[in-house]
Amino acid sequence: MPMRKVIIEIELYETTKEIQRPMFTHIRSYEVLEVLKMDHVKGFYVDLIECHLKENVSIDELTSIGNMDILRVLRSEGDKHICLVLGHETEDANDMFKGSELNLIYTAPSLISEDKIIVSFISGQKDMMKFVELVKTHIGKVVNMTFKQSTYEKKDLLSILTDKQREIMTAAYRYGYYDLPKRISSEHLSEKVNISKPTLIEHLRKAERRIFTEILVGSPELNK
Repeated sequence: MPMRKVIIEIELYETTKEIQRPMFTHIRSYEVLEVLKMDHVKGFYVDLIECHLKENVSIDELTSIGNMDILRVLRSEGDKHICLVLGHETEDANDMFKGSELNLIYTAPSLISEDKIIVSFISGQKDMMKFVELVKTHIGKVVNMTFKQSTYEKKDLLSILTDKQREIMTAAYRYGYYDLPKRISSEHLSEKVNISKPTLIEHLRKAERRIFTEILVGSPELNK
C-alpha cells in the first residue's frame, strides 16, 4: 500500500481541552514548523514552532509553554515568535502511543489551538487508520480529512510555499544560488532580498523540505 499525505482536523473533546488548558495560559495557538525529533518511547520531542502570544504577554518572560521548554527564541515579529522547544509528553499521551508502533512522517501544517488541532503526516493506510482510531478514542472528533495526491504537477509545486518562501526560492534560483559552482553566496543573496542571512537560510531550508516532501509522497522508496 503506497504512502500518502493526510491532513486531519480534530475538534477536541472537553476532557482534552481541560488537559491542554495550561498550554494556553500565555499563548493563543502555535504551529509546528518542523518536527526535529520525536521519541514516543522516551516521551519527548524537539520541535521548531511559531507561537502566537496573548495580549500583554512578553516572550522574554517565558521559559516554557505548557509542557514545552523554550530552548531558544529564533525570531520575533509582533505577537508571533519562532522558538526551538523541547516537549515532554504527558503520561497519558506517552501510554497512548507507546504500544502503537506507528510509522508516521510528520509534516506541515500542524496547528494547535484551545479548541482544535490540525495535524498532517505521511503514512500507509494501516498506520493512518490506527492513528485516527487513537485520536477518536483519546483526543477528539475527526471533522475533516484531506488526502494529497501521490504525484505532483510542476505548475502546482510552488503553491505549497508561503509567499515569502516562494519569493526567496525564486531569487535564489535566478541569482545562481543553486548553480555549481554557486554564482552568489548566501550573504549576498540575503542583501538582494533585504533580509538577514540566518532568516534567508531558515526560509530556504523550510521551502526545500516542503518541496522534497511533496515530491516524495507516494514514492516507493518511502515504503521500504
